[in-house]
Amino acid sequence: MAIVFVLFSLFILFLFNTLTHRLCLQTEMSKERQPNVFRTINILITILLISSYIEVLYT
Repeated sequence: MAIVFVLFSLFILFLFNTLTHRLCLQTEMSKERQPNVFRTINILITILLISSYIEVLYT
């Protein structure tokens, strides 16, 4: 179960990073601001994935 969830999590992170990159290109965001946007989104998605894993684990 854990291996499947880790693979799913990596796919989700890759997908959101791809979407974030498209957002940065479409809005013509400055190069200085892009790392902060990526970091924020990755941290929030990681928190969401960890909390969902804990919920599935203890349900």
